[in-house]
Amino acid sequence: MPLLSIRNVNALIVLGCASMMLIAWLYFQNFLKLAPCPLCMTQRGFVVLVGIFAALAWLQNPKGLGRRIYAGLGIVSGVLGAIVAGRHTWLQTLPEDQQPACGPSLEYMFDVLPFMEALQLLFQGDGNCADIQWSLLGLSIPGWTLVAFIGLIAINCWQLVRRDLPWH
Repeated sequence: MPLLSIRNVNALIVLGCASMMLIAWLYFQNFLKLAPCPLCMTQRGFVVLVGIFAALAWLQNPKGLGRRIYAGLGIVSGVLGAIVAGRHTWLQTLPEDQQPACGPSLEYMFDVLPFMEALQLLFQGDGNCADIQWSLLGLSIPGWTLVAFIGLIAINCWQLVRRDLPWH
């Protein structure tokens, strides 16, 4: 069995997504004590979704159309996550006078507001989302998350167009 079989690549996607979540939770949230903003939580949700589709594909190891469906779902989840990460990164580049005002907490929004209105506010982000609390090589956390989503999208695109070989 070749090293980069379709199933092994799905396992790598799962490991990558799990690593991203562990870094977010253990390092950023618990070690550095950085509280995730609503856009951060949304990005985490899409990372988990990409990981779930890859895990299901790894477990089931489908051929043909099934493999393409899982890859397609991974691509869609990755694109949605990249959109949120891109918006978050963009909010961080705005001058202070153009940044949105700080809003209510995520829990409050979903407890009090109608679902669609809470979802709309969630995707808009707020002033907390514009704060850059950590960076590496000039990229903030959402910038690196955007890079990761681009990588996950690329890998899922490769999974989508790959051929099913007999030993896969």
